[in-house]
Formats: sequence, C-alpha cells, structure tokens
Amino acid sequence: MAFPRLVLICLVFLSFSFSWAAPAPSYQSLLQCLTKTIGSAKVSSIVLPPSNLNYKSVLIARAHNARFNRPTTPKPAAIITPLEPAHVSAAVNCSQMVGFQIRTRSGGHDYEGLSYVSDMPFVMIDMFNLRDITINMADESAWVGAGATLGQLYHNIFSKSPVHGFPAGVCPTVGAGGHISGGGYGTLIRKFGVSTDHVVDAKIVDANGKILDRKGMGEDYFWAIRGGGGGSFGVILAFKIKLVPVPKTVTVFRVERSLADKGTDIAFKWQSVAAATDPNLFTRMLLQPVKIKNKPSVRVTIMGLFLGDANGLVTLLNKDFPELGLKKQNCTEMRWIDSVLWWANYEIGTSPKVLLDTSNKDATKFVKRKSDYVQKPIPIKSLESLWKVMMENGEVGLTCNSYGGKMNQIKETETAFAHRAGNLYKIQYSLNWNDPSKKTDDNNLKQARVVHKFMTPYVSNNPRRAYMNYRDIDIGTAKTWSYAEGKSYGTSYFAGNYDRLVAIKTKVDPKNVFRNEQSIPTRK
Repeated sequence: MAFPRLVLICLVFLSFSFSWAAPAPSYQSLLQCLTKTIGSAKVSSIVLPPSNLNYKSVLIARAHNARFNRPTTPKPAAIITPLEPAHVSAAVNCSQMVGFQIRTRSGGHDYEGLSYVSDMPFVMIDMFNLRDITINMADESAWVGAGATLGQLYHNIFSKSPVHGFPAGVCPTVGAGGHISGGGYGTLIRKFGVSTDHVVDAKIVDANGKILDRKGMGEDYFWAIRGGGGGSFGVILAFKIKLVPVPKTVTVFRVERSLADKGTDIAFKWQSVAAATDPNLFTRMLLQPVKIKNKPSVRVTIMGLFLGDANGLVTLLNKDFPELGLKKQNCTEMRWIDSVLWWANYEIGTSPKVLLDTSNKDATKFVKRKSDYVQKPIPIKSLESLWKVMMENGEVGLTCNSYGGKMNQIKETETAFAHRAGNLYKIQYSLNWNDPSKKTDDNNLKQARVVHKFMTPYVSNNPRRAYMNYRDIDIGTAKTWSYAEGKSYGTSYFAGNYDRLVAIKTKVDPKNVFRNEQSIPTRK
C-alpha cells in the first residue's frame, strides 16, 4: 500500500507583537539542518525560498481568500513541499531547531488564512504532493492523503464503485486533511453523520517529528484529531476512512420563493421539517438578499438531496412539507457522483473527471464567513425582522444546513466534534467581493458582524456555538495561549470537549509547537 500523504491547517493575519529572546531564525540555518537530515538533492526539490521562481505560484495555488494574499501580507520564509513522510518529520524538527513557526496547508480553504499567514517568522508546509488515495473495496475503506482534495476522493471512490460514497463537503477543492480533522460535513450528514465519524486510523507527525498511527498515538490523541483540528496536535499525513453505501439513484431538487410568494412561511416551516424528516433527505435553505423590480428583498431557496428516487421524494415532502408544493418536474434523478457535481454547481451531464481539477478559481475572491447553530425555530415575526436587517446589509447571505437524523444518535463526546443532538440546523453567513480596497473590506466585515449580532437571541448560547472549519477570528484569538484565553473560541468550536482537548494538547505538545491564533492551548 502506498503510504498516504499529508494534511492541514490554517492561519490568520493579526497585528500581534512578539518579543524574541533567541536570535531571529534564518533561512540558511533551516537549509543546513534539512540538508543534514535528508540530503541536498531532496532539499533542493522540496524547499522554495522567496527567490525561487515557483514560490509565488505555489503560495497562491491553494490560497482561497484574497484578503490574505496582498503584497503587505506576511509571507513564509520558505515553502516546504514534502514528497514523503520523512520530509515532514525533517521539516517539523528543523523548523523548531532554528526557531521558525510552522504553518501547514492542505487545501487552503481556511477562511482566515491560518495555514499560510503568520506574524511570526514561519515556514509553510504545503501538503499538496502527499495526496495518495488507496481504495480497498474488500473492507470498504480508503487511505486518504491529507493533501488530496475532496473531489479527488469522490472520483477515486466512484472509479471503484458507483454505489459507495463518503460523507464530506460539497466543494471539490477542499483539502481532506483539514476538512476531516475539523469535523467535515456535507449532504450525507443526516444519514451517516460527519466525516470524522468514519475515521478508523490516521498517521500524524508529532511535535518530536515522530510518525504515529492510531496504535502509536493512543486513543486520546486519536480522539482529539477527529474534530479537534489537526493543526493543534501535529501534521496529519493521512486518514483511513470507512466508505458508506449510496443507492444507484438519488434525487436532487431546488425550489425558489420570493417573500411575496410565501417565502417567509416556507422559511418558517422548513425549520421544523429539516431536522425531523426522513434521514435519507438532506435539505439546505439559502436566504439571499436580492433586488426585485429594483427594490431590496430576500429570496428563499430550498434545495436538497434524497437517497432514493423522485417518486419517493415527492411523496415524502408532500406529507412532511406540503407548503413547498414540490412536484416531480422540480426533481432530477441521477447517480450519487453526479449529485456531487450538481452541488458543486456544475451543469448536469458534466464528466466526473472535472473533480480532479485542483486549480484555484478563488485566488482573487475576498471572503468572510461566520457560523451559528439554531436549536429552536425562529418565529415568523423574527424572520421578518431578519429580512429587514439583511436588506439593510445587502451582501450577507445565510446558508442553513439541516441536522437531525444520525447526528441525534452520536454522543457529543464520541469525537472532538461536539455539535450533535439538539441542533435543528447550522448557519453559514457568507460574503464574497472582488474590490481589494480597505474601505470595501471594512464595510463587508461590518455587515457580517451586524447580521451575526442580530441573530444572537435566536441561536445557541452558553456557549454560542460555531463550526471550527468556518474559522472566524471575531470569536476570539490567542496571544499567550492561556487556557482562559483559548476558552473564548475553544468552547464555541468544541463546547464541553474543550477541557479534554486542552489536556491532550498539554500531553502531546507541551511546548506548543503547533499553534495558531485559534489553536488549542496548553495548561501552563
């Protein structure tokens, strides 16, 4: 079996000041250490200093937020592109030895740039080359290198079986390492749970540069990297996952309603149906500010995936959600792999080979994301107030993803991913823009915060929960990595699992080698 390849993380650019007791780290010292460890020939093929002609293209190849790709954004002193696990071990050991902070990137979809930006002198380990995927249909499992994309994973599964899939995200260019270690969810969540629920083994490079599997790391360590984020605990090389069965025929649908066409009633009813209906049905509600006849409004869109045929879907929703008025002509039957393409906004009939495309189409896109969990339906009057706030802050869209089903059956403590029973749906607040000016940045970030603040009475509280893979530095950041400081974001991302994560972090990485502005701190 080819040894699977590497993983994840994320970093954010903040104006923190640090005092350095030791001499500033140097690229030459790093180069000398790596050369001594793995040899000059290998070093020359995997280490890119800023003077290298390929440095810039590699840096932006998996940078999916232009907010952290400006000329003024701090850049890594070197990009290390490992070709084998031993290169990762050498990078971890040598970076520590000479004083560089480590940032690790798989897909680069971290919304706050945490995998490729730091205010400290740092190197970036880019996991793109460690992307082997080995499918074993005999036991319905796969080893997935952390640098592989979800699109590559889906395509590889399909090439072996059209009736198997994996419960992960809808964006094909997301890296497997970061996605799975942070929880990972998609259209199969209500039937099978989150990605990390299907991890049965892993390989990781720890703070001592050792390569560990599940047996070597122990069950606590293994628990932490399933939902607690790999970036706080090491460099994940690969996950072994269990595949899940999918039917030969699945059905997708999309129905749009304006506010004038009972959009508010549809949005209200969806909240009660989405988490309670058949687990074979996943639905998403999009709330988008629009203009109708040049007047601000909100469009309500219900879209979904049903693990069955169109007749079964129409029968189900006519019983559970008759207000939607779903008809068979609103539905499209297809293979599961084609539903992956549909959710990724490809035209029906597109070849699955497009999932192998890893090109970065987001390099010039500026984005901000925030998240929430809703545990009680928002009343109609409050929805009407939300519409007003959205129209006043006309760039913020809400993507609401249904929970329930399998998620109600898994204990909050089963893995580090804590957001389980009791949630009706998760919200992602989304803004995209193209204007690079600071004024536009400030205006859009303000809009996101206004809408998010308005939602405070209607979402989870004590703590107000958030999804770690939708990194949001507004929740809080670490400067000293104290337990109390980390609690600001730690309890939002991990709820009652935060304390256990801190204990494990203290044990496996006592020197806090793997850290970023929202990493798990150690107990000091």
